[in-house]
Amino acid sequence: QAFFCLLFCIPWGSSCPPSCQCTERAGAKAVLCSSRHLEEIPKDIPRDVVFLKLDANSITRIPSNAFRHLSHLEEIDLSRNAIEKIDRAAFKGVAAGLRTLDLSSNRIRSIPKEALLALNAKLRLANNPWHCECALQEVLWEARLDPDSVQDITCHTAPQKEYVGKPLLQVLDAGVNFCSVRQRTMDVAMFITMFGWFAMVITYIICYIRHNREDACKHGHYLKFPPSTQAHAE
Repeated sequence: QAFFCLLFCIPWGSSCPPSCQCTERAGAKAVLCSSRHLEEIPKDIPRDVVFLKLDANSITRIPSNAFRHLSHLEEIDLSRNAIEKIDRAAFKGVAAGLRTLDLSSNRIRSIPKEALLALNAKLRLANNPWHCECALQEVLWEARLDPDSVQDITCHTAPQKEYVGKPLLQVLDAGVNFCSVRQRTMDVAMFITMFGWFAMVITYIICYIRHNREDACKHGHYLKFPPSTQAHAE
């Protein structure tokens, strides 16, 4: 038994991040880094980890390829951190096998839909200061959200004040479509831009015509009263 412990524990313990605890759950390796005052995701997480707990830390960002080398990863708990930014390729490399991703109780206002829509994992996004917009609406429609926490996805800010403080699902069920609002805004911006270009072209044409008319008048005056005639008259 002592020989088995020496054979098994030393390699696993030696590859464990210093601030974390590495163990096994039902034959699957787990890295437990809860409440360790971490400000970023550890770089030396073992490649064969299945369960990764990073909750209750001070992590502020999930960078691109943060978990790319962890091909066996099935569960990530990033709840109760200070996450504000999630890069588009944050979960690249683990999208296929990931089953659960907990991002609840952070400081996330918006998230690139590309970061989540490729995942098959069940998502927990509750208790974040969300800005209700088209991208968040698309995530809600297309991602696999945990049904027990979806009601806690609340609009902290929104294009219209009447939506603030309300669950996003309730707002959408009422018929609000943030994507159509964005499309109308883009259409108005496009119309204003086209109108501006049209006005510039018209102004140029008018100036061009006026300039040619003035040149024609000068030329006509020159033909009617050539310099030699004017000198002779003097």
